[in-house]
Amino acid sequence: MKFVSANGASIPALGFGTFRVPGPDAERMVSHVLANGYRHIDTAQIYGNEAEVGEGIRRSGVARGDIFLTTKVWVENYKRDAFLASVDESLKKLKTDYVDLLLLHWPNQTVPLAEQIGTLNEVAKAGKVRHIGVSNFNTELMRQAVKLSSLPVVTNQVEYHPYIDQTPVLRAAKQLDMSVTAYYAMADGKVFEDAVLKAIAAKHGRSIAQIVLRWIVQQDLIALSKTVSEQRARENAAIFDFELSSEEMTAIHALAKAAGRIVSPEGLAPAWDKAA
Repeated sequence: MKFVSANGASIPALGFGTFRVPGPDAERMVSHVLANGYRHIDTAQIYGNEAEVGEGIRRSGVARGDIFLTTKVWVENYKRDAFLASVDESLKKLKTDYVDLLLLHWPNQTVPLAEQIGTLNEVAKAGKVRHIGVSNFNTELMRQAVKLSSLPVVTNQVEYHPYIDQTPVLRAAKQLDMSVTAYYAMADGKVFEDAVLKAIAAKHGRSIAQIVLRWIVQQDLIALSKTVSEQRARENAAIFDFELSSEEMTAIHALAKAAGRIVSPEGLAPAWDKAA
């Protein structure tokens, strides 16, 4: 397993994501992937499966200290008292006394960012959280978060796949010593019909999912893989024994489109950065 270092955190480059994974499947798959080499699990309060993720971790038999566990505070819980209570609830559901990474799930302008970041710092200093970060932040919000925080902000988790140009976010993260965690890597299934990706996959004797995940981790980013199939989960983990050429990396980057973003919910999404 490769690790990504950012602001004092060492994060496994491949994580297992549980967005839209129903409770029973989340428990089954978390237990399975941990027993088969994954060490990074990603969930969130709004996913409604923290309890099953926690049970999957317990069932896996893998020591808690060997697992990098991420969850996210939902936007309705950003006021300090609600934030603190929600973190305690998450820890209880996850059956652990700390999470390795806690993220603000989306921007929410109804609560001052200083209050959000301040409470993130508070739970970290209380030992309930090892590292803090953000999700779905644009570059201006990333910079504000870092400026407001007395602790390092280690990642911004954003939509990233071959059809979206996230150069501004990647550049800002590098300047701020932050990592970028990529979700929606398969672009809601669009990658599986792509001729360029099919050709690269055929050349390497790999699946398209492996090619896309490799493309992400080869940029020294963190990729979240999601599946409810044990076989696919095993395949998705087998991305550290081959490399894409610089020409192949460039060809995949070239698939980006101006309208490539898929996830932009009204009322949550910030003003996204325009790619150069």
